[in-house]
Amino acid sequence: MNATMKKFGYPETLIKDYRHWVVLLRPQQATLGALVLICKDDVDAFSKISSEAFSELKAVTTAIENHLEGCFSYAKINYLLLMMVDRDVHFHVLPRYAQPQVFGEHKFNDPGWPGPPDLTQYNQVGEKVTQEVLQRLQKTFTEKVPAES
Repeated sequence: MNATMKKFGYPETLIKDYRHWVVLLRPQQATLGALVLICKDDVDAFSKISSEAFSELKAVTTAIENHLEGCFSYAKINYLLLMMVDRDVHFHVLPRYAQPQVFGEHKFNDPGWPGPPDLTQYNQVGEKVTQEVLQRLQKTFTEKVPAES
């Protein structure tokens, strides 16, 4: 486990563990289904990740997009590779929505739509709804989707 994984709540927020990557639920839901995709390689630059991690990234992003689409029918998806605070290679994965979404009787907004996502704002939904989102994603990531290889 690296420091970025720990910061984003691993192992409690784990959705899927791959050989070179982990998919975690982003504790602060900037948008419904916001994730963090973290590389396990001990590197501090995207260009330094292993060839194997690069290769696996195709399957991981395909799975993320297919499963998020199946769960929440997003309009767009953004991958933000910022690494301004946390040194480990990671992406904030943000499903984007033109209209507010309702999940678990809570309304999720998409601050910044249709422009860039606004990570300074997030949907304060409470632990119960956060756990429901996590459980739904954990369940769907155990199922194989047709386009996943």
